[in-house]
Amino acid sequence: MAKTQVNPTRMELTKLKKKLVTAVRGHKLLKDKRDELMRQFLDLVRENKALREKVEAGIAAANKNFVLARAGMADEVLNVALMAPRQEVYLDTDTRNVMSVNIPVLEYKTKTPDANDIYSYGFAFTSSDLDDAVKSLQDILPEMLRLAEIEKSCQLMAAEIEKTRRRVNALEHVMIPEMRAKIKYIIMKLDENERSTQIRLMKVKDMMLEQAHHYNERLFEE
Repeated sequence: MAKTQVNPTRMELTKLKKKLVTAVRGHKLLKDKRDELMRQFLDLVRENKALREKVEAGIAAANKNFVLARAGMADEVLNVALMAPRQEVYLDTDTRNVMSVNIPVLEYKTKTPDANDIYSYGFAFTSSDLDDAVKSLQDILPEMLRLAEIEKSCQLMAAEIEKTRRRVNALEHVMIPEMRAKIKYIIMKLDENERSTQIRLMKVKDMMLEQAHHYNERLFEE
């Protein structure tokens, strides 16, 4: 393949050697990037596992309290209690760059700083189970946002790892071997041409010496 795709000249040899140096350096940088991405990805996966277990436990506890509250309250009272929330949550999204991957950063703000504003109802006609359910959801909200942030980060980093892995493999198994094969072919052809040139020069020299010898012989005969 190299023989049909490369022009065996010294200029092409110099160009290929420069490309090979760049490719080898790029291969090392991409391998380092892939390894660092894998390290950070595994850290996020471990954090994701622990956080998911915590969030699922919190949601299960909140659901349990809601079931208890529904069992102890009339549906009309429960619906009216939750109809008009007093607190509001605003979500701010941003990104940060990790090894050329823009991963999300989520932050939330509440409409008012008062922690009691999560209860949009009076305590006279509601049960404590409803209070516990609302408080459980409020407590688990930061972990839920962090879990969403980590899972999206894992998804983006996994895609970048796969893309980087393909580039590393392409350099390692295709581009660099092809460049080395082309360089080897050019060197071989240049050496072959140099030997052919030397042989031609030697033959020309022999012919010139032979002609000079015959010319001297004719001079002596005359």
